[in-house]
Amino acid sequence: MFRSVLIANRGEIARRVMHSAKALGMRTIAVYSEVDADALHVAEADQAYLLGPAPANESYLCGDKILEIAKDAGAECIHPGYGFLSENADFAEACEAAGITFVGPSAEAIRAMGLKDAAKRLMEDAKVPVVPGYHGDHQDAEFLAREAARIGYPVLIKAIAGGGGKGMRRVDDAKDFAKALEGASREGARSFGDGRVLIEKYIEQPRHIEIQVFADSHGNAVHLYERDCSLQRRHQKVVEEAPAPGMTDEVREAMGAAAIAAAQAVDYRGAGTVEFIVDASSGLKADGFYFMEMNTRLQVEHPVTEEITGQDLVEWQFRVAAGEELPADQHELHIEGHAVEVRLYAENPAKKFLPSTGTLHRLKFPNEDGHIRIETGVTEGDEVSVYYDPMIAKIIAWDTTRDRALNRLEAGLHALEVVGVKSNAPFLAKIVTHPAFRNGDLDTGFIEQHLDALVPQDEKPGAVEKALAATALLCHRQGEAEIRAMGSSEPASPWEALDGFRVGGFSEETLKFSGEHGFEVAARYADGEISLLIDGVAHEVEGELSDEGLAAVIDGVHYSAGVLWMANRLVLMHGGRSYDLPLENPLAPVLVDEGNAAGLVAPMPGKIVSVLAGAGDKVRRGQPIIVLEAMKMEHTLSAPSDLKIDQIKVAPGDQVDDGASVVTFLSP
Repeated sequence: MFRSVLIANRGEIARRVMHSAKALGMRTIAVYSEVDADALHVAEADQAYLLGPAPANESYLCGDKILEIAKDAGAECIHPGYGFLSENADFAEACEAAGITFVGPSAEAIRAMGLKDAAKRLMEDAKVPVVPGYHGDHQDAEFLAREAARIGYPVLIKAIAGGGGKGMRRVDDAKDFAKALEGASREGARSFGDGRVLIEKYIEQPRHIEIQVFADSHGNAVHLYERDCSLQRRHQKVVEEAPAPGMTDEVREAMGAAAIAAAQAVDYRGAGTVEFIVDASSGLKADGFYFMEMNTRLQVEHPVTEEITGQDLVEWQFRVAAGEELPADQHELHIEGHAVEVRLYAENPAKKFLPSTGTLHRLKFPNEDGHIRIETGVTEGDEVSVYYDPMIAKIIAWDTTRDRALNRLEAGLHALEVVGVKSNAPFLAKIVTHPAFRNGDLDTGFIEQHLDALVPQDEKPGAVEKALAATALLCHRQGEAEIRAMGSSEPASPWEALDGFRVGGFSEETLKFSGEHGFEVAARYADGEISLLIDGVAHEVEGELSDEGLAAVIDGVHYSAGVLWMANRLVLMHGGRSYDLPLENPLAPVLVDEGNAAGLVAPMPGKIVSVLAGAGDKVRRGQPIIVLEAMKMEHTLSAPSDLKIDQIKVAPGDQVDDGASVVTFLSP
């Protein structure tokens, strides 16, 4: 076994490879771009080397630089993960020439499967079923039009070097063929440097089912069953599961045998995925699947296979690359339970899935256990940049049946807390709960067909969310009141209370939340209990706020919610959604621009009673700084966040106007 490995990747896959490498006793070497200097995969590696600037073509795609680092660091092997250099035959060749093992197939196998037309001719020779079509070198437009007519419409035009849906066009009628061909060829040339195309029969109700294969250098080859990747958007996978819904032993055996034949046709070594298009118009059949392509690397969705087989596929990769035989024979492998994976992305489904960049102010995942698995490359406080894929994490759920696994996944998605960027979590939750998906009625057009039902609208907070927000605000203010009371000469004074106390009136106050979905809640206090009047309905509430969030009881029902305070906003996270609720409070401390510093201003005219901090002091959010007397009451101005005081601009006895600057802070 190897003693050291350089992982030529980043993010969650770099961490995933590192986990298995460390378990095998290997020294792990990371590489990183300038923007990834503080990334998790860098912190967790035994050594880490800077590659270069953020753009991938100046860092993670620089094979020569990576090889130079590998030599300097004494790496015995390089694991490419997926993406970047993982299917780069020239890089695999360069590794071998440098005497460093490439953890993956040979350069010859990568090249053989890299071009779709050549790969399909290989599969035809190996008796692997392929979609009826034309995969030849003749690229004359009129000839290709005749071939399309021979195959029969609808047809699919595909760039031979394509991937990710680029260079692909569906054509339903002969009159549209020429324009579609021109577009596919142009996109293929622009994206892959090759404008050649192939033509295939378009399967009307296609499912995308792939088989995980493994082969070693001793002539052994096995499959580790199938994964259904039919739920796609723009040819990009969104949900993956194993085993495939509706799969029979007969079809599984036929597909597994075909996948092994495909691997053996190119003398394959290591992990690979043979992808099939399946005609689901009349159910899964042993003669109803066709070879699409082979991915000569580990797949993003490999965890679902690991969950149902109990095998560590990355460990298998290392063992095969080290010259060992496969860890198990076919008869030793079996399926246990069901696993589903979703990809959590920083993107906005309501705006055509545009990527969302920014700081992850809050990132909280469901607890990992025997049923939930999280793979991520980021943590709270990290930046989602424009340079790389905006995937935040993969969330994998396993249980004994598909229904139970989906229930686990649904609960996990509802427990997610993501603030700072938009995420597709609500979109994923709607997929997981959609009746057709739960019934296994799926194909590659599922998301497009149900898009209106799946894309979450900008939902207003309901009564529960309003009650949770109000309860969180009251708990927060109560905590601040207790801090003030400890520094007061009369801690039991009604002026220190937050119960709506007034002389000759009821104990009641109005809590105001502004913003697009602003609302008001009337809080009533009696005998130590609180009721909230929301949209004309009274609700009895109690709650406790901690670092873990809000634990509340509303009308006898227990709820939990995430709470994040950002300046004068409360961000409530509940049911997998976040609600950004600005606080409409005339006494709330407001940070304003004070030139080179941020400052606090007086919320109303009044007299400065006392100053509780001084210049240079570091203050924490909620810490009292100024006590202001106004309207015959004392009001405490507290730090809105953790800051350092630059200047105190007032003194006890000073009269101040509304909006007067009283404190400045050093720029955060």
